[in-house]
Amino acid sequence: MSVCDNRRPMDPSRKRRIRLVFALTAALLAAGALVYTSFSAGSDERTASQLLVGALPGRTYTLAGTVKDRSVRRSGGVVWFSVLDPHKPVAVRVRYTGIVPDPFREGRGVMVQVRRQGDLFIGEKDSMVTKCPSKYQVAPPRSGSSPAASIT
Repeated sequence: MSVCDNRRPMDPSRKRRIRLVFALTAALLAAGALVYTSFSAGSDERTASQLLVGALPGRTYTLAGTVKDRSVRRSGGVVWFSVLDPHKPVAVRVRYTGIVPDPFREGRGVMVQVRRQGDLFIGEKDSMVTKCPSKYQVAPPRSGSSPAASIT
């Protein structure tokens, strides 16, 4: 019999405690990984005023806002438009190539990946997404009828 051979059965309560600590540690690590993944995957949207003040050339940003009225121009597969800041009377000019979503139009909310090039922002190809208006917004009354008359 060797000196180190003093094995005796482990106490069952100690065994349960070790399993509990191990399980809780694994659960905390999994929860931490989930939280980290959730927050790092979200896009950091920027408004027109934020980009005008702090956008660095060559870096990509997600521009979010509303397409300015009478700003959309199309020429040879390129769409030029301005995006209004939702909080300030500021807009940035965007040059975009790629797939343009069907709901894209003036007054519609839009998100697009852009890079600054002087005072112009270049949209990354096929990165545009339009925000759909709420179907629960009150529709403007039709001309010649009162709002109550349009309810059936």
